[in-house]
Amino acid sequence: MTRKSQADLIHEMTDRQVTVQLIISQLIFILLAVFGSLILFDSFWSDWGRLFQFSLHQWFWYGCIPGLIVLLIDIILVYSLPKKYYDDGGINEKVFRNQSIGSIFGITLLIAVCEEVLFRGVLHTEFGYFAASLLFAIMHIRYLKKIVLLVSVLFVSFFIGYVYEITGNLMVTITSHFIIDFFLALWIRFGKWGGADGRRITATNPSRGLE
Repeated sequence: MTRKSQADLIHEMTDRQVTVQLIISQLIFILLAVFGSLILFDSFWSDWGRLFQFSLHQWFWYGCIPGLIVLLIDIILVYSLPKKYYDDGGINEKVFRNQSIGSIFGITLLIAVCEEVLFRGVLHTEFGYFAASLLFAIMHIRYLKKIVLLVSVLFVSFFIGYVYEITGNLMVTITSHFIIDFFLALWIRFGKWGGADGRRITATNPSRGLE
């Protein structure tokens, strides 16, 4: 019996099933973050409070600007390269192609919060920049055979990790992460994410990997 590829399994699932699986995985991340911080943090509430700081200067220069820079790089790549280099197997298309803008906002915000809280808030804080950034990249192991997606997620992982290394502020990394994912999801939803020849495609066949 031939083992099915991830793309085949994703193709057999409904959009709702893939979305539910994504949400469950994010909730697991947040539970791991809470559990890990209870064990590793000296003081649960005060340590978390220290990691969430609102500074308009940091939020704009270290949150918004880096997120927009990464987004611009992704847009340039996706319109310059054939689709085969950045096709993630249809996962993100399944999740976002039929969602409302409000649902896209909620899903991508959930992803940004849960992943940053775990990988930056707990793992980076306790085990350092390199370990957390590498683990974040390893989480996207499905990109292993997609060199453009793999390089992209490695860059984003270490880039956002470096921003956290500088600021120690989860507000800025969540903002960057959210900006990248939200606008890429909108590109998928409205069918603007490049086709097989690197140009625009119709709304019936958008596909691109989110970080």
